Amino acid sequence: RVPQVQPRAEELSELYRELSQHPGLSTACLGPDLTTQYGGKYCSLYTEWSQRDLARAENIKFCRQYLIFHDGGSIVYSGPAGTCSEIKDELLSRESPSGTLKAVLRKVPGKEKEKEKQFLEVWDQNRKVKSIDLTALDKHGSVYDDDQFGCLAWSHSETHLLYVAEKKRPKAESFFQSKAPELGTSDEDTGHPKKEDAPIKGEQFVYHEDWGETLSTRSVPVLCIVDIEGNSISVLEGVPEHLSPGQAFWSPEDTGVVFVGWWHEPFRLGLRHCTNRRSALFYVDLTGGRCELLSEDTRAVWSPRLSPDGCRIIYLENNVLGPHQQCSRLRMYDWYTKHTSTVLEAVPRQAWGEYSSGGVGQDSGGVLSATALITGAFPGIYCGALPGMCWAADSCRILLDTAQRSQQDVFVVDTATGTTTSLTADAPQGSWSVLTIDRDLLVARFSTPSCPPMLKVAVLPAAGHEAQIQWICLQDAPPVPGISWGIRTLQPPPEQEHPQYGGLDFDAILMRPSNGPTAQKPPLVVMPHGGPHSVFTAGWMLYPAALCRVGFAVLLVNYRGSLGFGQDSVASLPGNVGTQDVRDVQLCVERVLQEETLDASRVALVGGSHGGFLACHLIGQFPDTYHACVVRNPVVNIASMVATTDIPDWLVLLPPASQAPSHPSHTHDPNSLACRCLTETGLPYKPDALPDPAQWTEMLHKSPMRYVDRVRAPVLLMLGEDDRRVPPKQGLEYYRALKAQGVPTRLLWYPGNNHALAGVEAEADGFMNMALWLLKHLRC
Repeated sequence: RVPQVQPRAEELSELYRELSQHPGLSTACLGPDLTTQYGGKYCSLYTEWSQRDLARAENIKFCRQYLIFHDGGSIVYSGPAGTCSEIKDELLSRESPSGTLKAVLRKVPGKEKEKEKQFLEVWDQNRKVKSIDLTALDKHGSVYDDDQFGCLAWSHSETHLLYVAEKKRPKAESFFQSKAPELGTSDEDTGHPKKEDAPIKGEQFVYHEDWGETLSTRSVPVLCIVDIEGNSISVLEGVPEHLSPGQAFWSPEDTGVVFVGWWHEPFRLGLRHCTNRRSALFYVDLTGGRCELLSEDTRAVWSPRLSPDGCRIIYLENNVLGPHQQCSRLRMYDWYTKHTSTVLEAVPRQAWGEYSSGGVGQDSGGVLSATALITGAFPGIYCGALPGMCWAADSCRILLDTAQRSQQDVFVVDTATGTTTSLTADAPQGSWSVLTIDRDLLVARFSTPSCPPMLKVAVLPAAGHEAQIQWICLQDAPPVPGISWGIRTLQPPPEQEHPQYGGLDFDAILMRPSNGPTAQKPPLVVMPHGGPHSVFTAGWMLYPAALCRVGFAVLLVNYRGSLGFGQDSVASLPGNVGTQDVRDVQLCVERVLQEETLDASRVALVGGSHGGFLACHLIGQFPDTYHACVVRNPVVNIASMVATTDIPDWLVLLPPASQAPSHPSHTHDPNSLACRCLTETGLPYKPDALPDPAQWTEMLHKSPMRYVDRVRAPVLLMLGEDDRRVPPKQGLEYYRALKAQGVPTRLLWYPGNNHALAGVEAEADGFMNMALWLLKHLRC
């Protein structure tokens, strides 16, 4: 008799409601040190959390405060102060350097037919002291609140605020629009607009480029400064017109502004998750408007952070037009000597010693199988951004978190020597993230596949003694019962080794139910990640945890090319997308089915983005292995996608088939998907290059659409109407092809959602439909 997985939609919805209520921890800020009447030191810790509210169909934010008593070397006591309170309509907030003031960018709904307004507020410890209507002042467009360009930075003197906004666009009107003056009045009396505000005729339908996926309202950013005492706003001049500025902060002594500038010529490419866009660090002087280049102008840089002593700027750097995400360099600019040094280079391969036996996932009820890293091995830097506050008090060390194979750990980096020390090597294994460090008080987030995020605090030990760090849990989150997990490492067979990057291995995280009717031999759901240069780390993920609670084993595959395994692994995938990654996933599935007690007759694929691309390849190439499939915004036909994605540089221009190399490992394979660049296929991207007919044919030949006539597994497609990265017509094309083949298929269309399908309503509906689809077609 086939074991029964929970069959009813009511039970599924209740389970999802329960697990989706676990909040995520997003922000932490430490207040200034205070002294008790007995001489003890303490400070407040302000934290922001987010939670799905299914009834309101929105993500809500709330704050909670804690008190931390410390003696400078250790934490004496810590605990919550008061209850949670919801944060309403805040877009950005930032405390001043002294901690006595707080700036808040707030959105306010317009009255009747008015548009939404933006206000900049300044609060002291007891009241609101300023409220500036930015919309009414009409100096610029909407203020950027995203983490790509956006900032809200206090001057060191705490008299000015710096932010990024959309440049004010001249009003436009029809060629035929006219406004006759009233009889008996002069031109001055009619209120004719000033010359600089005069509408431009015939410009209302001109196309304005934007920065792509999730940044569709970002076109021409400008740096803006508020004089708090004088209640005035100015748009900073001096930024070259070919640059889009962002991630700005005040220079030492407030003489000017430091910012990252992204080149946008000949046209803008999608920027989200693309840390390979040409950009550099600049300084613009406030007095003369002079703009100075501070870094190399042939690289991609981001996340600049000024040291507490105001002497050094640390930042991350990648090669331009390489893989969209890769192992990054850590660079440092000395403000006074003008010298730039490399603190950490990209790591080709992580240093390995003997494997230690030891536990992965011990908090969740047992280890499935695992290998552990040697203490102190540094994998390289793979992160979208450095923490906003990352410098230790000595202005010599910085803190960062990075993927370390299939985990995420916290490291301290000595910028003088380039040495790295893990701060989580002896801590529970899972996913660690730095939230902030201030006066050597360190705040971090920790989670595992079976445990939602929790709040951890520690005091950073003195240099040379960092490994002695003691973590204290400030906000606990008990493990979700019924889930066990472990990490396994796989080695490709000799015939699948990369000819240039041999000896690479890869990981997979296997989650499985530890109790219930299917615990002995559960059906298997295989999830390859998107990217393709991304990684599953052993942290809390709602969908996999919920599927595991339903009764499925879940296999999260970090195929070769994933982040966290060294730059060699990243470099092995370009030119081999659609072959190497597909083979790695299939090898992992076959190995796990051999070695684990799983039901091989009930295996399904679930994937989004590049994971959806791989899923569509796998159900076509290995139709006997998979019995159901769910894909979100998949690439299925490269030839029809190249001209519509926001990142056309991911496409390789293949040589004609007659010129293609015969060895499959060297074939320029265009099976790249959103979130990756043209280099994936081994050739440089050229904005003015066009493929010839043979290359169009090769694109189609390398697409999952090639195998659609072999697909037998029922397929559920989920598409975001506003997806700029993988336009939804890709999924529609696959849907129609499957219907023509008689394959059971269903399509879900989500208005108002982009590539991530991250809207609360879409996410919840997507889980319910996914789970019911798998239960039905795996005969559960």
